[in-house]
Amino acid sequence: MLLTVNVTFGVVLAVLLAVAATVAAVAHLGRAREIAVAGVRAAVQLGAVSLVIGWVVRSVPLLLAFLLLMYAVAVWTAGRRITGNGTWWWAWLPIAAGVVPVVAALLLTGLVPLKGIALIPVTGILIGGALTATVLGGRRALDELVLRRGEVEAGMALGLLDRDARLEVARGPAADALLPGLDQTRTVGLVTLPGAFVGMLLGGASPALAGAVQLFVLVALMAVQAVAVSLVLELVARGRLYRDPA
Repeated sequence: MLLTVNVTFGVVLAVLLAVAATVAAVAHLGRAREIAVAGVRAAVQLGAVSLVIGWVVRSVPLLLAFLLLMYAVAVWTAGRRITGNGTWWWAWLPIAAGVVPVVAALLLTGLVPLKGIALIPVTGILIGGALTATVLGGRRALDELVLRRGEVEAGMALGLLDRDARLEVARGPAADALLPGLDQTRTVGLVTLPGAFVGMLLGGASPALAGAVQLFVLVALMAVQAVAVSLVLELVARGRLYRDPA
């Protein structure tokens, strides 16, 4: 076993969470409460998933419902992190456009069977990657449009369409959302051994098979995140996703 789940495990986990929240508070990062709440939520949610996952993997309807729930939570989380107004729901598009084609291709080619034990973790990783890319891309694009509003107006004064002027300003910063995935892929095996690789090794798979699966996950994530960033940038440029004036 990688970890022994006992009282000591719980105490160490609580201490680490307290350290994270305390450091954020002392450094005035403004996220101390969010860190604490996120840790508690993660514990509750993973506990609940652990209880129901056995039923979900045995039924295709329950499997599809569970995947839809994962997607809905991702859309809500990403959208509300990008903007606080009613345009948040547009986050459904970049996440779906990135994840659905990849998952469909996996199922159609038989690389991943329509079984919960295989489909849930793979889809979860892809949705999580799309969520992260959508949030980072959307926030960076909107932040940049606020900071460089004068450049956007100058571009429109020169004859650029509103969309094109916003794209000129926001494209570069939004593309930075791809950096975490790129760096993870470039340094895999040298800096980190990601979860899919380690999990398969612990499950008894050969190192070669574990490496192949991890490589597939990383490349698929890059494809999903590239689509997600491109679409969230387009939504911002077209004014579908925006923030209310301060």
